[in-house]
Amino acid sequence: MRQLLDTVWRRHGTSWIWDEEARNQVCVANEVWSMRQLLRAVGRWPNDLPSNDNQTLVVAGLEGGLDLLNPADAETWLGNAVKDAILSFQSYFEGEAALIFWLPAGKNRIRLNPATDSISWRCAVPHGESLLAFGRVVWGEANEYPQEIVLRRGGETAGLFHLRIT
Repeated sequence: MRQLLDTVWRRHGTSWIWDEEARNQVCVANEVWSMRQLLRAVGRWPNDLPSNDNQTLVVAGLEGGLDLLNPADAETWLGNAVKDAILSFQSYFEGEAALIFWLPAGKNRIRLNPATDSISWRCAVPHGESLLAFGRVVWGEANEYPQEIVLRRGGETAGLFHLRIT
């Protein structure tokens, strides 16, 4: 998987970040939306986004939503409600804004398989041994597009970036 040192993820596409420094580069705490706000905004997007000079929407709560559901229901919710919100956001803003999911525990929950570039989500207890096919569900395993966000050369992965989900 390619690494992205550029800041394009702050202004375009969809990202999933777990690094606090990365999150702080695009928003302050009171600008973060909940998953409920995101899902309610589908089809009724605001003209002005709350973060990064009107370029970015940061959303928290994806982890909690996935954790409340059994793995099969979580995968369905991710592939339907969450993906529909992503597609609606992309369409409305015509790729000229960034949708960022803040995943505080994402570093320990996202699994990157370097052999296949597939990405999985490790479920929470009591389903801790289960993995959701995160990449397949959200972006259909278009593995040439997701990139690992790094904030500095040689740094750890701060999140994942996808320019356009189809």
